[in-house]
Amino acid sequence: MAAAIVQEGRLLVVSKQADPTVFYLPGGKPDAGEAPLETLVRELDEELGVEPLEPRFLADVEAMAALERIPMRLSVFEARIGQDPEPAGELSALRWISGQERDVRLAPAVRDHVLPLLRQRGALAA
Repeated sequence: MAAAIVQEGRLLVVSKQADPTVFYLPGGKPDAGEAPLETLVRELDEELGVEPLEPRFLADVEAMAALERIPMRLSVFEARIGQDPEPAGELSALRWISGQERDVRLAPAVRDHVLPLLRQRGALAA
């Protein structure tokens, strides 16, 4: 599960301590028996100390995992947040991006699938 959090035309992306040069959507894998939205709530709390507001399904994305280099399927939910996120746990950093930055290396799922979807919806700043 992953969250596409867009505020003021910018998408929240995070990097992990395992490779701080690659940015992803915040989120993670479900625990046994956990429903998708339960996973999203838990992961955003653990990683950023935030709660997703009004989460709604955006898309299922298939892409190569940036670190593991294996095919993966990712369910992406659009959500808002009501407080400032702070990276914690396995996260190294966070950034708010328009998707036009040349100094940000994005995971394939974000670069090839999520950004085009958000652009199509007019959610990102030009």
